[in-house]
Amino acid sequence: MAQARITNLNYLNEITGGESEITKEFIQMFFDQLPEFRDGMTSFLAEKQWKELGELAHKAKSSVMTFGMNDLGHRLKELQLKTQKLEDIESYPVYVAEFMNLIAVAEGELNDDFNKL
Repeated sequence: MAQARITNLNYLNEITGGESEITKEFIQMFFDQLPEFRDGMTSFLAEKQWKELGELAHKAKSSVMTFGMNDLGHRLKELQLKTQKLEDIESYPVYVAEFMNLIAVAEGELNDDFNKL
């Protein structure tokens, strides 16, 4: 059985009016942001830069929600709020690991979508 997709282009199709060129631009912008998200989350976590980690989680949240990853968006929002209050610091690596895993799957799905547009 095929794994359920974690990305969903419905919202994107709504805001682009289904224009495949614009959709491709959005996907490309997302791909361009991935190194910043990955490297930033990894290094901010390693260096215990909680404020920066929270800010990056906030930035990533908007991007992932554009592609229908609402559950991941809500998790990033939780991480952001926790970093603001320095709550549950021991849980931050779990959020970052989850983000890394899901974003890798999303990248594969969106790459397929991109090539079909």
